[in-house]
Amino acid sequence: MNLYPLENTFNPFCKYTATPFCLLSCMEREQKYSTPLLLPPSGAYQQNDKQQEEEEDVDDNNSVVVVDLEGEEDDKQLEKTLEKLEFWLSFLCFDQTNPLKFVVSWFVFFAVGVAVPMLIIELTHCSDCEDYQVKDFEYEILTSHLLLGGVSLICVAYNINKRGFRKFLFVDRYRGYTARFKDQYINKIKGSYQLLLQSLIPCCILKALHEITRMIYIQNQSWWLASLNATALVISWTYLSAISLAACILFHLACNLQVIHFNDYAKVLEKESSIMTLMDEHMRLRNYLSKISHRFRIYLILVFLFVTASLCMTLIQITGVNGRVTFINGGNFAVTSIVQVVETLLCLHAGTKISSRAQGIGAMAFRWHALVTCKSLDGGRRSISLNSLSNYSESESNLLDENEIISHSQFASVSSYNKRQSFVMYLQANPGGLTLYGWTVDRSLLSTIFAIELSLVLFVLGQTIVFSSPSA
Repeated sequence: MNLYPLENTFNPFCKYTATPFCLLSCMEREQKYSTPLLLPPSGAYQQNDKQQEEEEDVDDNNSVVVVDLEGEEDDKQLEKTLEKLEFWLSFLCFDQTNPLKFVVSWFVFFAVGVAVPMLIIELTHCSDCEDYQVKDFEYEILTSHLLLGGVSLICVAYNINKRGFRKFLFVDRYRGYTARFKDQYINKIKGSYQLLLQSLIPCCILKALHEITRMIYIQNQSWWLASLNATALVISWTYLSAISLAACILFHLACNLQVIHFNDYAKVLEKESSIMTLMDEHMRLRNYLSKISHRFRIYLILVFLFVTASLCMTLIQITGVNGRVTFINGGNFAVTSIVQVVETLLCLHAGTKISSRAQGIGAMAFRWHALVTCKSLDGGRRSISLNSLSNYSESESNLLDENEIISHSQFASVSSYNKRQSFVMYLQANPGGLTLYGWTVDRSLLSTIFAIELSLVLFVLGQTIVFSSPSA
């Protein structure tokens, strides 16, 4: 038997009291959060999550059970998609939630990514085959690949283990948002699979062709042993490339999931009239952007630094080597550089895309403010003329003053204008976007990175390439 009839109607905060004050507060909360845009903040309905979950498990209330069943049914398909994604991340050793998984992950990383290629490089080294294999080239490529793979594994595994997979992607807090955007979430996650395969498979094919070509030219081993070594090198290279690409695509996915919310916010901006609702929602989105920036900033900076250093060393080795550089002895440089450039482009594309969406909200708010203001002014003029005519006809002896002309609706219009103006000024002062220690990842940062990279390339070329004039 339900002893608390108000519980089903209003708020769990009113569970043990049925006073008029409680009834009023519940009605206010229900009215405040009736809009589909803004759901209750994490501190309102979820102050004591563990206690409320225990109470709901013990409670015999049928309505609570129905809501939970509906929520589970809505999230069922999304849960399967997330579980599949989590499985593949565990396969790549990103799951380090307990000591056993931690040891196994790093054992596989060092065995497949470090021990296997180093052993093969030492065993297959040929002192008379400099045209087909350069030992220094191989170790340079392996070092850059290991650094990127290790940084990706450490940063992503740390964030997932600390916060959980759903919190890491921001799809856990608001059941209403999960239900509304679950189809778009699923499409974005499936698109991430396709992006990983489209980036990895062509590079793996190039790597396999390079190893087969080198195996044909270097005939210092039996065919079966050479085939085994080439296969092991391709597997090791693919594993390290998959780890680094998966980390970049996870960052890309986290940004794209927030782009969904910014696109929805832009649509609701033209329909929603509550300024406080829009303010709260925008602050929530900015908070999510701040968290993404904080979680990925070290990873992004290290990726940019390692990729830049690796490409510069590649350029130095190719232009400064004494001898002939061919596809056979230098092809690994090309394949690895392609993967590193793809990783950098994925990170920059995701960062600039979400920054562009966040900064575009300000322009949309200006347009919305202008349209609403113009409509209210046109309506205000018509109301003033009608009020003045009615006042003249009712009493010709009384003088009309300003208080009689201006109606209550005009005062409300002025108040609404001030609220909209404050909201627009807030958006103008807080444009938002993904940041790296204060630097917003937008087009200006891309121009800065391009200028730095071009300067480094010209500097390296100036140090390694010398044009000598013919002697007279």
